[in-house]
Amino acid sequence: MKKYDAIVIGAGHNGLTNAAYLAKAGLDVLVVEKNPYIGGATVSRELHEGWKYSNCSYVCSLLRPEISRDLNLSKFGLQIIPYVGGVTFINDGGYFGSYDDHERQYREIARFSRRDANAYERYKADVTKQTRFIRPFLMRTPPDLSSFKPRDIRELLFYAKSFYNLGEKVLGDTLRFWTMSIGDFLDEYFETDVIKAHLAGSGIIGTALGVYSPGTAYVLLHHYMGEVDGTVGAWGFARGGMGSVAKAIAGAFQSFGGEIKTDAGVDKILVTGNKTKGVVLANGDEYYADIVVSNLDPKRTFLGLVGRGELSDDFRREIESIRMNGPAGKVNFVLSEEPRVNGMPAGRTKSQRSLFTLVPSLEEAEDNYNASRRGDIPRRLWVDCVLASNVDDTLAPAGRHMLTCFVQYLPYQLRAGSWDDQRENLGDRVTELIGQFAPNMPNSVIARRVMAPPDLEDTFAITEGNIFHGDISLDQMFFMRPIPEWSQYRTPIRGLWLCGAGTHPGGGVTGAPGYNAAHAILRAT
Repeated sequence: MKKYDAIVIGAGHNGLTNAAYLAKAGLDVLVVEKNPYIGGATVSRELHEGWKYSNCSYVCSLLRPEISRDLNLSKFGLQIIPYVGGVTFINDGGYFGSYDDHERQYREIARFSRRDANAYERYKADVTKQTRFIRPFLMRTPPDLSSFKPRDIRELLFYAKSFYNLGEKVLGDTLRFWTMSIGDFLDEYFETDVIKAHLAGSGIIGTALGVYSPGTAYVLLHHYMGEVDGTVGAWGFARGGMGSVAKAIAGAFQSFGGEIKTDAGVDKILVTGNKTKGVVLANGDEYYADIVVSNLDPKRTFLGLVGRGELSDDFRREIESIRMNGPAGKVNFVLSEEPRVNGMPAGRTKSQRSLFTLVPSLEEAEDNYNASRRGDIPRRLWVDCVLASNVDDTLAPAGRHMLTCFVQYLPYQLRAGSWDDQRENLGDRVTELIGQFAPNMPNSVIARRVMAPPDLEDTFAITEGNIFHGDISLDQMFFMRPIPEWSQYRTPIRGLWLCGAGTHPGGGVTGAPGYNAAHAILRAT
C-alpha cells in the first residue's frame, strides 16, 4: 500500500479542516471516513425524496472567518445566509421577538419591562466584552502548565498579560462570570421570565448541565463567538444545509491534492514501539503514515482504536473519566406547508420566521435537567425549531418545508424502558407540542425522523451522543481539554494527534480544533 505523509480519521468538518491545512502545507494527506458520505455531524441528508435537511448540526454561527479566508471556502460554494432573529413562545400564548435592529429590539423588551429594556444594553455590553476577551484564545494551542519550553512560557505570558490588561475590576467580573450559572447571571439583569428563557438557551444547549449549574454562563460565550458578515454573535444558515460547510472544506482540501476515501471505517490504529505507523480499516486494508490524526472523540480514539497495551492505565482512566453524557436529540419533519404559529408577530419576514423556540421557564428548565439526570424524559420539553427552508429554496420543493427540531434535556439512558420503545413517543410529543403553538403543523407532516441520544451516537460515532465530544465546562476546557498534560493535540503515542471537538476550544462548527491541531503538527514536523 502507498505510504502517506498523514492520515486523518473522520471526514467531519474538523478533520477536513485539519487535512486541508496539512495538504496546503505540502503534505500528502489521506482522509478516511466510515460513512459513504462526508461531513460527520455537519452533513445534509435526504429525509424524503426532494427534501434535504441538516441531520445533526443545523445552524452556522461559529465557523472561524480566518478559516473561510485561508481556504477560500466561497470559491467552493459555501454561502451563508445571515439569520436575523427568531421568536420565543411561552405557554400562556405570549411571545418574545428577537430583532437585529437596535431600536426595535429595545421596544420589544420594553413591551414587557422598561427596566429590562435598559438592562439589555448593559447585558449586551458585558457579554460582548467577555466574548472579545476570550476570542483570541480560540485559535491558539493552549499552554502546557507543566512545561518549561519557550513556546509554553510565551503562551502562559500571553494568558497572564491578557488577564492583567483587564484591570482589577473587570478581572474580578470575568472570573465571577466564568463560574456563574446562566440562570443566576440573567437574574442579575432581567425580571421577565420569557426574556430570561429566551437568552438562557445559549448557556445550556447541547450541555448536560442545568440553567442553575455553575459554569453555564461561560457556555453562553461559546455560542456567542460566531461571526457572520463580521458581526460577533451572529447566526446564519449554510445554503444547501450544513453539509455545504463540509463540502466546501473538502473542495479546498482536494484542490491542494488531498485524497478522501469513504466507506472506509477504521478498525484500529497501527502502533509499533509507541509510534504510529498507520491504520487498519474494517475491511482489513492497511494504509501507512507516520502522522495519524483522529477527528473522533477521545474515548472513541483511545478506548476503541488504540490497543490497551499501548497506553498506561492512568491515561486510560483519565480518558474514561471525561464527562460525555449527551443530553439532546433531534426530530426532523418534512412538511406540506409552513407552520402557522399563533401569536407570530405581524410583519415578520420569512427569514424572521425561520427560527422559533418553545421553551419552559428557567424553573421548569431546571426541573427538566433534574428529570433527565434521573433518566426520565421531561414533562415539558425544550424545543428549538428551525425552518431553514424559509430562506433556502434548495431544501424543499416550492411551497413545501423542512423543519428540524433540537430537543434539550433528554437522558442518554432511560431509567425505565429503552429508546427503542420511546423513540416514536418522543416524536409524537414534539409534534403535539408544536401543534399547541402551530395548529396546522401536525396534519402537514409528510415524514419525520426521530433521533434520540443513542441514535446520535450510532449515526455520527460520538460517544453517548455528545455533540461537543465532551461537556463544555471549565474543568474540561482550555489546557484541561481533553485531559491535563495532553491538551495540545498530541498524544502519548508519537505521531498520533487529535483534531476533533474533544480538544480546545471545544464543539460547534468552528473548525478551530482542526486548524489548531494542523498548526501544532506542522510546527512539530
